[in-house]
Amino acid sequence: MISDAEYKAVEAFLYKEARLADESRYDDWEALWEDDAVYWVPATTREDADPNRHISHIYDNRARIATRLRLLKSGFRYGQTPASPMRRLISNIEIEKTDQGEFVVGSNFLLLELSIQAKHETHLWGGHATHKLRWVNGALKMFWKKVVLVNAGEPIPNLTFLI
Repeated sequence: MISDAEYKAVEAFLYKEARLADESRYDDWEALWEDDAVYWVPATTREDADPNRHISHIYDNRARIATRLRLLKSGFRYGQTPASPMRRLISNIEIEKTDQGEFVVGSNFLLLELSIQAKHETHLWGGHATHKLRWVNGALKMFWKKVVLVNAGEPIPNLTFLI
């Protein structure tokens, strides 16, 4: 069981994480991650997906997250130069607290992206996200993020931004 204060703190974390990603505030977004982090976007909607057995769009450890962000900030990721304006909506937030005091958070999202790099196109990205969070020095930190896109098994445009 979680308290109202814990629920509000976790909910605020999700909104902040989404806002930082939407605004391409890469350093601030990276600061939300723990050292043992995993960022996973499977290329399937299978419930039993395993990154060691199934193809992933993204499967990053903490070092790879840092590399991904360095590339986004470098200007050499032409797929996001200039960065796409985007906004995401988050809903259906469900929070469970583990025996270790960590939080497993499920939510649905809809992300609106205006791709302005080559031809101006609007893309809708929808799916379900699972965050795993823990308290570190009085602040919530993310150590797991899994994003299952509704169209995960279909050919998708390049994911050169933070989903």
